[in-house]
Amino acid sequence: MTQDITTIGHGFYWDDLKLGFKFKTIGRTITQADLVNFVNISWLNEELFANAHAREGMAIRGRPVPAALVYAYAEGLLTPSMQHTGLAFLNAEIDVKGPTLVDDTIHVECEVIELRKASSGHRGHARTLNKVINQHGETVIEYNPLRMMKLRPEAV
Repeated sequence: MTQDITTIGHGFYWDDLKLGFKFKTIGRTITQADLVNFVNISWLNEELFANAHAREGMAIRGRPVPAALVYAYAEGLLTPSMQHTGLAFLNAEIDVKGPTLVDDTIHVECEVIELRKASSGHRGHARTLNKVINQHGETVIEYNPLRMMKLRPEAV
């Protein structure tokens, strides 16, 4: 006998969202190993990130990490919200508000700011305003991705 069971970690369908709906992710601490691995794999080997001793004359105190790493981790933290329901990342404007340092803990706070049904009828577009916030409550990155998402199967 089969019964309906809710899958944990399944993302929102487009029709689950409403304008003004807000949600946030869990936190993630960015470590020295994260910085080293990201710089090595991405070749963002700017001295600011790749040389721990080239600090003289730098405006940022501490060990900064690339904004690209912070953005990538933010998207990773958001993955559960679109697991099995996200179809495409279409665009975004990204604004870096401040530095993120090794040992900072980030989370993402999102608000749905745009919804429109796609012409196909079985998917829709959703735009959120995403704020990446550190452990001090400071917004370090703000971006507004537009994503294509599935509608609930019974709504099609």
